[in-house]
Amino acid sequence: MQQVIIIGAGFSGIAAAKILHQAKIPFLVLEARDRLGGRVYTKQLSDDLYLDFGGQWIGPGQERMYELCQEYGVEYFETYDQGYNLIDINQKVKKFKGLIPKMDIASLINLDFVLKKLERLAKSIPLESPWQHPKALAFDSISLAAFLDSNCKTNSCKKVVSLACETVFASELNEISLLHSLFYIKSGRDLNTLINIKDGAQQHRIVGGMQTLIEKMAEPFRASIQFQKAVKKIFRENGNIKILGDGFEFTGKKVIMAVPPPLAAKIDFQPLLSMEKRQLLDRIAMGQVGKCFMVYKKPFWRENGFSGQSFADENSPFQSLFDCSPKDGSYGILMGFTIANRAKKYFRESKERRKKLMVEKLTLYFGKGASEPVLFEDFSMTDEVWSRGCYAGLYPTGAWTGFQDAYAKPEDSIYWAGTEASPVWYGYIEGAVRAGEKAAESVIGNLTKLNSN
Repeated sequence: MQQVIIIGAGFSGIAAAKILHQAKIPFLVLEARDRLGGRVYTKQLSDDLYLDFGGQWIGPGQERMYELCQEYGVEYFETYDQGYNLIDINQKVKKFKGLIPKMDIASLINLDFVLKKLERLAKSIPLESPWQHPKALAFDSISLAAFLDSNCKTNSCKKVVSLACETVFASELNEISLLHSLFYIKSGRDLNTLINIKDGAQQHRIVGGMQTLIEKMAEPFRASIQFQKAVKKIFRENGNIKILGDGFEFTGKKVIMAVPPPLAAKIDFQPLLSMEKRQLLDRIAMGQVGKCFMVYKKPFWRENGFSGQSFADENSPFQSLFDCSPKDGSYGILMGFTIANRAKKYFRESKERRKKLMVEKLTLYFGKGASEPVLFEDFSMTDEVWSRGCYAGLYPTGAWTGFQDAYAKPEDSIYWAGTEASPVWYGYIEGAVRAGEKAAESVIGNLTKLNSN
């Protein structure tokens, strides 16, 4: 029998395991996939070429990620952010520098007003209890889309704010409540941080890919991780917990759940989880995002004065593009985010057609050099059975005020981790690490109390 069983070997599960390992508490990690990382997935295509199909960035304020990089000797580098960005709206492509694109004066004034209003409202949200805000019911009764409809007075303003928010939340904006949006913004410091590269959440990338870090974290206790173990049932009886799946059964004293909410919802818990947690699990939907990579012999756009960043309205399959070339520039890699309804439409096409769509858009932006890639790859966590989406679970209208902290709250001997259990950096790898560590520390405290009794 194990003292603790951790379900899920993403950053949250491995962060929990690291704490337990250091405390010399016996544990077992069960992972349904054949790899570590969860919603982090670095695909190694050759000795010198890798693509981050999942989470890839860290930035200021994400103290635990930087501390882990230092602890394990993992190098990170600046995301390329020099030169002109591009804005593609109303079928016109314009270049600009900085965060705010070139627009008509009325749209610029409106854009400044909307962004500052979102920032001001987000600052007032109590992270540990968003439902206790004096206007929580009002904020939770409307979607972010409805808020933008009321506050965006020009078409260009609405398009720019919408594509920025879609990139941040990875969803259609009518699918998330205003309260959740404000909480999410405050959780990641502020909207500027979430949008920006410099001094923002996209400032640094990991040399060799994000999976490099989690592999090093797990190395000391690799023997305590079992892969291709999809948990189907969790039975609590006589003070113990039985974990069952096809061809396996394990027993432990405590369980840490570190899987995406839709996967937890499919597990058969006996006795049942609380009504509040069950109903909330049924309501949380995952973000929908595809990452599309075009690989070139070199980052040719840099020589032409472009950053590789672009932002586009609904006439493009991609809300945004970023330069994701390796640190040494040995390849040039442009990565496009296709999100929500755009992603659904894009992934209905054949891979050949998807490549053609991306080449056409990149050629429009960066010229003839973009028509000669050496490789194209794309990937969607929505189509991965053990992720069901990315970046995180999203709260629809009524969920925060209706169910409050039901998701993160422990039930009996079951503790909840994952980025969705963190009030700080919710939706980010930093949040996953913090939630995993907190769950492990709570388990240790409870076990210590039981042993002392």
